[in-house]
Parts: sequence; C-alpha cells; structure tokens
Amino acid sequence: MTTKPHIVVIGAGAFGVWTALYLLRGGARVTLLDAWGPGNSRASSGGETRIMRGAYGPDQPYTRLAARAMELWKEHEAQWRRKFFFPIGVLWMVEADDVFERGSLPSLTDAGVPFEQLSTNEMARRWPQIRFDNVSWGIYEPHSGYLLARTSVQAVADQFAEEGGEYHQVAVAAQGFDNGDWKELSLSDGSTLVADQYVFACGPWLGQLFPQTIGPHFVSTKQDVFFFGTPAGDSRYNEDNIPVWADHGDHFMYGIPGNQGRGFKLADDTRGPGFNPTSGQRLVSEEGLAAARRYLSYRFPGMKEAPLVEARVCQYENSTDHNFIIDRHPANPQVWIVGGGSGHGFKHGPALGEMVARLVLQGDPLNPVYRLARFNPTHK
Repeated sequence: MTTKPHIVVIGAGAFGVWTALYLLRGGARVTLLDAWGPGNSRASSGGETRIMRGAYGPDQPYTRLAARAMELWKEHEAQWRRKFFFPIGVLWMVEADDVFERGSLPSLTDAGVPFEQLSTNEMARRWPQIRFDNVSWGIYEPHSGYLLARTSVQAVADQFAEEGGEYHQVAVAAQGFDNGDWKELSLSDGSTLVADQYVFACGPWLGQLFPQTIGPHFVSTKQDVFFFGTPAGDSRYNEDNIPVWADHGDHFMYGIPGNQGRGFKLADDTRGPGFNPTSGQRLVSEEGLAAARRYLSYRFPGMKEAPLVEARVCQYENSTDHNFIIDRHPANPQVWIVGGGSGHGFKHGPALGEMVARLVLQGDPLNPVYRLARFNPTHK
C-alpha cells in the first residue's frame, strides 16, 4: 500500500475549503489552516452573499467554470440538505458600451447557461420598480442568482472535517516563502508543520507572503457594501419580485435584493483604495455612501428615502489582470499558489477546488490564463 500524500492548505476561504475538500476526496491526507476561521470578517469570503452568474465577456474561461460550479453547488446542496444557492435570476443592464455583454453571449451559449436578450421595453414591463434610463438592452440569466457566503464556507469546512480532514485555527508566520529552500511551516502556536505539498489559498495575504512572486502582480483593495431598508409592506424589492442585477454604466454597480432580512444590497465594483486586510479599519466612506444613495434614487426611485440598515467593508484581492493565479511556485515545486479572486472568484469555489485537486494530485494541464508565466514570459 502507498502512503497518502500529506497536503497542507493555508487559508479557509472559498478557494481553500473547496480545494481541501477535493484533495481529501482525491485520496490525500489534508490539513487546513486559517488564522481567524472560515468566513471570518477579515476574509474575502466573509459577509452575507455573492452573485452566481455566467456572463463574463469574450474570450475567457470563467463562464464554463461558473457553469460547472453551478452544477456542483446544486449537487452539494442535495447531498448535505442545505440551501446555499438561490436561483432568482441575474439581470444585466447594458448602457452605451456593450462590449462585455455582447461578448458574453457566445460563451453563455457554449457553456449551456440559459439566458434571454431583452429590450428595454420588455425589462420595464417585467420590473417596473427599476428605472431603465440610458439602458439600451439587457441580458437575463433566469437560472443564476446569489449564494450565501460565510454560511457556505463554514459548511464546507465542517464537511471537510466530517470526511476526515484536519482543521486548525492557527496563523502561518511569514518566513521567506519566496525562497525555495524552506522545509517546514512555522505556526503562531509555536509548532511547525511538514508536508509533501502546500497550497497557499490566502486571499489578500498572498502578496505579503510572496512579495517577489506575487507582490508585483497583486493588490488588496477596500470595497464598501451597503444594505438599505426597503419600504414597510412593499415587496417589490425582495427576491420574489426582482432579480440580482448588474448595471454596466459609468461605474459597474450591482446588487442583491433583500434576503434573510439583511436589506437591499448595493455596491460599486470599481476598485477602491489599497487596504491591509489584517489591520485596516473597516469603516465605509461617507463619499461612498453618498454615491450609493444617489445611484439608488436614480435607478430604484421607490427606494429614494431608504435608510441605511447595515454597511460593511470587505476587500478584493486583485491580480493586475483580474484573472486567477493558480500555479506552482517557480522556486519550490512543492508549493502551489491559488488566489487572485479579484472580486469574482467566490462563485467558482467548488469547480476551482475540483480543478486544483486534479492539478496537485494528477498533474492535469493548467490553463495558461491562470499561470504565473503570463506576468513574466521567461518563467515556465
């Protein structure tokens, strides 16, 4: 009998927990580490909800990956008898520049993600609570929707432990990981850990842990998210009557209707200022709140005087081209780097975990879009 390979996964966000689960199911012995726990408030996978959508523009791998992820979310819901995915639809409102949406149509068709192209008049008929000024046409993905974020990450971590994985809430000390000759992990509890392979899925901390390899191609940004209270007794803005929506105008605004009593979620996808995920103060800006109120009044006139009921600061861990980073470390073939979610990674969690497990355990080929060589063509 062969000995199971021991793999340590550092980071228990969406990328880390799903990767750990699939490595475990692939026959490895897996240890999962996280400094503050799955879905914690400093993690990019924390908070309430994330969008599950297929439109991604032209010439990219993400629509097909999202389609696979959607299948896996549904499979795990059925297996675990838990609800994470709410397919209430996603509406794309197209303004002057429609390169993204027009380019998404072939990919949606190819991946088998159902969609409708809608005129402005048809959208206004279906969703009269939205003002469609300056909107020229739309895409509606009827089977897409939103996911529960923190809840699902914690559920995957629990399932990982139930299936035999080992989890420790402990931090990994920065120790010159860009140097390929290190032999063990130093942990915050004073212990060390040695494994056959290491998967670093540390979200916004990747640039700090790998300042030479990842740092120049990576930035963590502060992103403000707002939840507004809907009018009393008015169901027009809950998930039964309005889909998840994205408005590709001067700014890329998006939102999720009221769910689990959290309020009407609204955010601007524009990258914010640089942000330290460990020590950054999570206070939303007054300017961001004012801009959110202006947009809300403009696009959803029935919400003009809506009170702010909750706000939170999260962060995106952006690669410089907004593509994922999935590759071996150039100086250490035992080390894998998995990150660069860039504000759109959460939905892909199960499909990405499945893919990374095959890369690590079976040596499957990797899409060049994810590889480090795209930043430095001399690196192979």
